[in-house]
Amino acid sequence: MKVSYIKAFEDNYIWTLEKDNDIILVDPGEAKPALEYLDGKNLVAILLTHKHLDHVGGVEELKKKYPKARVFGPIETENLNDKTLKEGDTFSLLDYDFKVIKTAGHTYDHISYLVDGRLFCGDALFSSGCGRVFTGRFDLSFKTIDKIRSLPKETLVYPAHEYTIKHLTSSKNIIKEDFMDEEIKKAKESLSLGKPTLPTSIKREWKINPLFKAKDPEEFKDFTKLKNMD
Repeated sequence: MKVSYIKAFEDNYIWTLEKDNDIILVDPGEAKPALEYLDGKNLVAILLTHKHLDHVGGVEELKKKYPKARVFGPIETENLNDKTLKEGDTFSLLDYDFKVIKTAGHTYDHISYLVDGRLFCGDALFSSGCGRVFTGRFDLSFKTIDKIRSLPKETLVYPAHEYTIKHLTSSKNIIKEDFMDEEIKKAKESLSLGKPTLPTSIKREWKINPLFKAKDPEEFKDFTKLKNMD
């Protein structure tokens, strides 16, 4: 499976899963850059992680151009979905098997997609952080991080935003180690070359993400305060 990306807005990534001329898009919040990327290619499906506009805003325009493309998403994007998904659902696209993981906290019905050793997690997890807990349910976000950190350490993780430097910098309030400065330096070098800092990996997040080290929801909430996330 070839995985690439389309830049959208200031810091969004629309991840692409590709096989030959067929493409799956993950969280196309903006149609224009996606349509430019798709020129001459076949859009097979759109995968949505949650309802926020910067993740779903391009869907309707993309469907007008590619009416046969199927939209998969959680119940909170039901108005856009061809197929509404829940925890534990599985499906196949481009001969790959996808598993749905409920990753609530950022929103109540946020889901992520696990396929071929890769996790497409929307705003459930960022490198060295996670999405804001808009639900106010830190217990749900803790449960989500616990699910993600339990995945095999070689799993590659594809968040939907380029927030790595921001989160590494705030995580230094908790992980006071020299290697955090090295991680920031490497991230800056990648961006200076026009490359994303992503994907990350479960193994890497165990090292640089303080939320992976939380023992319970209260400690998780305390860590987010130290990271200035709320």
